[in-house]
Parts: sequence; C-alpha cells; structure tokens
Amino acid sequence: MLRDADASAVAAALRDTRQQTLATFAAYERALGERGFVVPYSGELNPPLWELGHVGWFQEWWLGRNPERDRGVGADPEASRLPPRRPNADALFDSSRVAHDTRWQLPLPGAAALRDDLAQGLQESLALLENGPSGEALYFFRLCLFHEDMHNEAAIYMAQHLSLPLRGWAPIAHPAAHEVAIVGGTFSLGTPYGNGFAFDNELGPHDIELKEFQIDSAPVSWARYLPFVEAGGYRERRWWSDTGWQWLQQQALQAPRYLRANGTCWQRQTFGDWVDLDPRKPAVNLSCFEAQAYCAWAGRRLPSEAEWECAAVRAGAAFEWRQVWEWTASPFEPYPGFVAHPYRDYSAPWFHTRRVLRGGSFATHERMKHPRYRNFFPPERNDIFAGLRTCALEP
Repeated sequence: MLRDADASAVAAALRDTRQQTLATFAAYERALGERGFVVPYSGELNPPLWELGHVGWFQEWWLGRNPERDRGVGADPEASRLPPRRPNADALFDSSRVAHDTRWQLPLPGAAALRDDLAQGLQESLALLENGPSGEALYFFRLCLFHEDMHNEAAIYMAQHLSLPLRGWAPIAHPAAHEVAIVGGTFSLGTPYGNGFAFDNELGPHDIELKEFQIDSAPVSWARYLPFVEAGGYRERRWWSDTGWQWLQQQALQAPRYLRANGTCWQRQTFGDWVDLDPRKPAVNLSCFEAQAYCAWAGRRLPSEAEWECAAVRAGAAFEWRQVWEWTASPFEPYPGFVAHPYRDYSAPWFHTRRVLRGGSFATHERMKHPRYRNFFPPERNDIFAGLRTCALEP
C-alpha cells in the first residue's frame, strides 16, 4: 500500500496520478475549450483551470518550496517558503487564502501554461525522490499524492454535475446483500501511530465498546432503494428529519438526483446521457438526508463510523465495499488527543459541521481506499458518489 511504500513506489504513483489529472482535464478541454473553460458558479465545484493550477501549486508548496519537508508531521507550517515558480501563484491557488466564490473572477493562466507548470513541478518532485527518502521524509510526498487523487475524483463528480461526456466511469454491481453479524466487544477505532502514513483525523486510536450488530454485506442497491421512491417516499414527511425535509423542499426533488421514470423503467443520467438504470448497482448520488429517510422507511438505521470500520476490519471478504462512499450516522469529530498536521486546513476547520462517510467510490483511486480512511462532507451533498449501507435496529 502507498501508505507505507518506498520512494520508488511513491514516484511511480505520482506519475500515475498526474497522468490521470491530465487525461481528465483533456476531456474537459474537449467539452469546454471553445467556451474558455467557463462553467457556471456552484458552491459544489471549482473552475477547471483553477483546479489544475491548485494541484500543481499544492505539490510545489509542500515539496519544492518547503525547507522542512524532511521533517514530516513535525514540520513547521509557518516556516518561510522559497518563492513560487509562477510569481503570483500563492495569490491564485492557495485554497486557504483564496475564497471559494472569488475563484471564478481570478486572472488565471491558460491551459498550456498550467500544464507546463505541472510538468516542471512533477520533475522537481521526482528529483527529490531520487535520493531515496524514507520514513517521515516521505510524508509530504504521500500527502501530495493523495491530495491529487482526491482532486481527480472531484473532477469526475464535477463532470457528472456539469453533464460533461466523461466515459469509462461507473460503479459495478455488488452481489446481493445479506446481513452479517458482527460480534460486540472492545474495538480499537482509528489508525495506530507509527503505522505508515495516516491523515491527522485518523490518528488517536482508542478503544470503544460495541454491542453486537447486524449490518448489510453490501451497500443498498437501486433494487432496494427504488421501492422507497415508488412508494412516495419523497412526498412523505414522516420519513424525513426536520432538516432533511427542509432540504428536500428546497431541492424540489421527487426522486434521487439524476434519476427519472421513463415509461416502465427508470433511467439515470450518466455524464450527460440518459441510460436505463441497472437495479443491481449501488444507489448513488444520495444525500445523507435521503439515506436517513430510506432507513426510516425500511425500518433500518445507518451504521456509526465505528460499526462500519469494525465490520470492514473483522468481516473481511464478507463485507463488500469500494463502489460508493457510504454515509454513516457519525458527525465528523476529532478523535481523542487530536493534533493537526502541518496542512492545518485538512481536518480542523470542518469538525462538527460535516458527516463522516466511509469506504470509497468507483472514482476513488484504489490506493486511497482504506478501512480506516474518514471522508467527510455536509449532509446535503448529493453530487458526490455516495450511497449507504444499513444496520438492523437494536432490539
């Protein structure tokens, strides 16, 4: 796994993620190039050119310009940086300083210039890896790798949001779900210290006591979810929380996003095309509110993130995941003893405002998928590739 791989494996992965970045951007260029990469403002996405520049800026900031990169999590985030290759890069692409709603008005460089920046930055990073750094000295290389992987996934769900023709991305069907019994007892939640790379919000392993519980072996499929829709679940106030019902009224949804009834079948909009829905595939592009409402209708509940992690660790191959992110019942909160890593804006600003998701989607790179990885989004987000898994109600 890349979390504990050596310098040569990290170098290969950096090349791989950059290849995907450029390939996805080329698809955007074909779809948007004549419009100058202009996309409508949305709180759920960034302008494509800004995304491209930010990925390169982030790698240069934490690697090429960071005099303390070899110290890993012990690096001083306030240490002076070397000047950027592009003189105004910090004012354009630093997500901590550039407010989201201003990114549409920035004088961004053109696509060719940004691709050149990315090529130079990657070569600089690979040169730094040639001496074979290890241990903490690889921390920021892995951070930049996973950061770019995250933005690659964001580019894919942004293409879905914009109805752009991005081909080759779709979940596969899991086997039909059944219940898996997970024995209760003490479970250590979180990533152990000194166990390779970990994000700061994963650290602080701590024992918790879990009761025995029954959990689905796979995420909820469309075959299981559509009866809730067809029974009028999106019009029944009793299934929705107060905040969920308010969100639903604002969205004016009668069915999940990207879905429509077409005669005797359901169709799903997939990157701009309407195709017949495969009921065997996992339900996707659901908000946490929709996941909760379905559970209320089905007489089930969402698992806590501790239950999800415990099941993923203990059930092994009997626990199918990796095709959709899965909402949990847990708010995004720090583990005991939380200490922010040098990239301070990764976790701390979002505690207590978001909901934890676990697993990974069909658009998540395999090296990102880990049973202890904590994803986190506001509960109203239904543009990400998220679905759900359910647990039996406690007796």
